[in-house]
Amino acid sequence: MKTSFIKNAAGRLVPSRINGEEHVPFQGLNRRRPQGRKARPLIRTCVDYPANGNKLVTSLQEALERAGLKDGMTISTHHHLRNGDALTNLLFDTIKSMGVKNLRWFPSASFPCHEHLIRYLEDGTLRHIEGSMNGPLGRFASHGKMRGLGVLRSHGTRYQAVQDGEVHIDIAVLAAPTADAFGNANGVQGKSACGPLGFALADSEYAERVIVVTDNLVPFPCVPWHIQGNHVDFVVEVDSLGDPAKIISGTTEITKSPDRLLIAEYLARFVEEAGLMQNGFSFQAGAGGTSLAFVNFLRARMKARGVKARFVRGGSTQTLVQLLEEGLTDYILDGQAFDQAGVLSLRDHPRHVNTSPFTSYNFHGKGNFASMLDVVVLGATEVDLDFNANVVTHSDGYLLHGLGGWQDCLFAKCVILAVPSFRDRVPIIVERVTTLCGPGEMIDVVITERGIAINPRRGDLRQALSASSLPLRSLYDLQKEVYEICGGAPARPALDYEQPVAVVKWVDGTVLDTVFRVVV
Repeated sequence: MKTSFIKNAAGRLVPSRINGEEHVPFQGLNRRRPQGRKARPLIRTCVDYPANGNKLVTSLQEALERAGLKDGMTISTHHHLRNGDALTNLLFDTIKSMGVKNLRWFPSASFPCHEHLIRYLEDGTLRHIEGSMNGPLGRFASHGKMRGLGVLRSHGTRYQAVQDGEVHIDIAVLAAPTADAFGNANGVQGKSACGPLGFALADSEYAERVIVVTDNLVPFPCVPWHIQGNHVDFVVEVDSLGDPAKIISGTTEITKSPDRLLIAEYLARFVEEAGLMQNGFSFQAGAGGTSLAFVNFLRARMKARGVKARFVRGGSTQTLVQLLEEGLTDYILDGQAFDQAGVLSLRDHPRHVNTSPFTSYNFHGKGNFASMLDVVVLGATEVDLDFNANVVTHSDGYLLHGLGGWQDCLFAKCVILAVPSFRDRVPIIVERVTTLCGPGEMIDVVITERGIAINPRRGDLRQALSASSLPLRSLYDLQKEVYEICGGAPARPALDYEQPVAVVKWVDGTVLDTVFRVVV
């Protein structure tokens, strides 16, 4: 059946129906107000659970059978184990052996280790994925091979979709590095310790059935508990949740690239000279090499000026932990750990605080942390002359990355994109982004090694830097210079605009853009 499209408020064509259901096109920033009440699972009663609190069952298959697994259900997982995750592959191996088909997989993200699941997309065990697709799964979807449309949501939008009843989780299977037989669980203890488990919060609260799987079963009570046992139906013990060497796959090193070090230095100077670095300020930066270098440069400037942050937002890294240990911030508010130092700090430091998408990013809440941030530093695969940005596809159209918390962070007071001017001789600043992930109205600054572009909407920032020696330029000038270096604009991707393969949601649950099949 031919797909019909609607033009949304961003001027993007989006499907009128997605996987057989109606979805609301993007209506503009802050235009949509939800109606109705929060979704909720069926009421359970403690009479139906073991009085001694022991919910342990013999195998994952038994847990799935007792949870009522059947064709067409929605199965959710979380991604805190990152590229070391072996449980998700084991889960769908088990489901395949049970002969169940036509499932929707609803992960908080997928990683290259989940390439194993392509066989189940091909044989019909899995119908489609609604979650960020990193690497091979994204490439598979880009070729139009998935039966249903992928749905890409940010961390906050995923929570919102479950909370609002857009996605009903039938069975959540949650990896827990440490748990007790009642189902209390955390991610900071055990051989597979991975840090917070906040991306599993919605699953534990709203799924009809919740299965906790652990490779470190401890006597009751498991403390601290990131997952509360009163939400859990069954507990399964396995030998291993994954490869501990890869669980902290975000273990990163500060960049050694001169260009990226220059970007990081510009970032730190910009934050200071624009007046954003003041006592009590707050910021968030990622775990990539450029971001880590930026935090180190900023740390030196904070020390020199005697400036202390009130809080910094994780994903946590050793670099952020240093700020806490040196008294340069009062708190780390952490959504996920990107290295072992982050895991240990969350376990041991009382001011390193476990958070979740509900507190940090949820758009349909009574406020959230993201809009309270003074500065956020993000990356992008493309930026266009209207400051629109893309993080999920490249200029060749391939879907290779997830949204993560990227969209959610756009509500910070100053949003800075730190990007090289080109990658592999492909310009980053383009005429029109291949996929729209963030509207240009929300992006304040683009910093490259060749100069800094401030969104014309932010005259206050330009005024604050009027006496600065930083290389302030227009996006147009930056693009022109890079096009000359690279031999012109990047080639437009060969896409089949009749065949969508995925959609990008906005934080309010509306449909922002479409990812189309790559023609090969």
